[in-house]
Amino acid sequence: MKIIVLNGSPKGPISVTMQYVEYIARRHPEHELKVFHVAQKIHGLEKDPERFDEIVQEVRSADGVLWAFPLYILLVSSQYKHFIELIRERKAADAFQGRYAAALSTSINFYDSSAHAYIRGISEDLGMKYLGFYSANMHDLMKAEERRRLELFAEDFFIGISTQAATPRMYQPPKHRPVRLPLQPATHRVSTGGKRVVILTDARPHQNGLLAMIERFTGGLAGEVEVHNLYDLDIKGGCMGCLRCGFDNRCAYTGKDGFTDFYNFTVKQADVIVFAGAVVDRQLSWKWRQFFDRSFFNCHTPSLVGKQIAFLISGPLSQLPELRQVYEAWMEIQQSNLVGFVSDEVNGGCGIEESLDSLATQLIRQARSGYIRPRTFLGIAGMKVFRDDIWGGLRIVFRADHKAYKKLGVYDFPQNKIGRRILVRLGWFITGLPGIRKHFPRMIKQQMIQPFQKVLQKA
Repeated sequence: MKIIVLNGSPKGPISVTMQYVEYIARRHPEHELKVFHVAQKIHGLEKDPERFDEIVQEVRSADGVLWAFPLYILLVSSQYKHFIELIRERKAADAFQGRYAAALSTSINFYDSSAHAYIRGISEDLGMKYLGFYSANMHDLMKAEERRRLELFAEDFFIGISTQAATPRMYQPPKHRPVRLPLQPATHRVSTGGKRVVILTDARPHQNGLLAMIERFTGGLAGEVEVHNLYDLDIKGGCMGCLRCGFDNRCAYTGKDGFTDFYNFTVKQADVIVFAGAVVDRQLSWKWRQFFDRSFFNCHTPSLVGKQIAFLISGPLSQLPELRQVYEAWMEIQQSNLVGFVSDEVNGGCGIEESLDSLATQLIRQARSGYIRPRTFLGIAGMKVFRDDIWGGLRIVFRADHKAYKKLGVYDFPQNKIGRRILVRLGWFITGLPGIRKHFPRMIKQQMIQPFQKVLQKA
């Protein structure tokens, strides 16, 4: 059978992801795996519709499609996202309809779940029959048990196609019901109190809902508010995955465009940052992906520490929990404070004007107090993945991260604390004694709260 592989790596064939695809091809020579490096060739595909149409025609004649991609910041690369958006823009969705689909990714398993949820949602929106995914840690192909797992994934994909397997849909198509425009002007303005407020957006002239939210939010603040459109920035291209930044946080584009200067002297110098974008195919646009991908010149070291963050979203946000979670996770990892989201959808809650006023008030109040909400599993677990992988071998490439992590105390391995290890061993022995075990359930409740008593007394 014929399988079209859509490669989402900007590095084209010289990518870890493609080694996994090549392994499948060699193990299954009876099937044709035809690879298109759509992320690497995105500029040409955008400018030359005929080249894009050639790929579409190949998909139309295929038995299945394999979405193959590396993870970038919490999702696929901006170049891959751009290709996916072109499918809709150029009305090529019918070529994908009815085709079987599967996904293969490579990463350090950092929020690979978000990327696969996105790809499944996109596949189902295109009318495809989704058969599952394989998420590989970068070096899994070097392990015999993982090679076997990859072979089983591929076999299951091929069998599913040949047997015309039924595939129940997981995600329903999101439907956007925008609020009525124009929005009512602000009756009260919140003083920024000298705090630097920066709004970043990718708004286009036809996106009336997004533009209205930005105007209404800005009108509710007394003080200077900077608004920067991503399309006006000097950005020559998306992240190439070259890892040049790993040594000293110097991007390969340095001196070739103005993104790093903009990020360093505008974004990182702001007190309040508002990200304003419209939903395009279940996530923010490829232009936003480009912004976040290019911010990777900071590598895995938080670059928005202490910032107050908000999102203005034009689209059915309440129907897209994965979109919200992606940015909740990222802002926790950045050690910033995500104050909230406001969308232009009709959701039966409070009005959009009241929501924008409340958001503005919270942002300024918390910027003054310096409040950063506690991290949840999203941020804590994510940072531990970074910590372990940088320490465990990636520091050879990401030297800048390694130096920063030592300075910031990120290497907080509990097993390295001798005192704790001794206490745990002692506690293990004591609680194992028959006399102690008998009374342990009664004792533990009191022991758990005892350390808090001194704090409560002082309060």
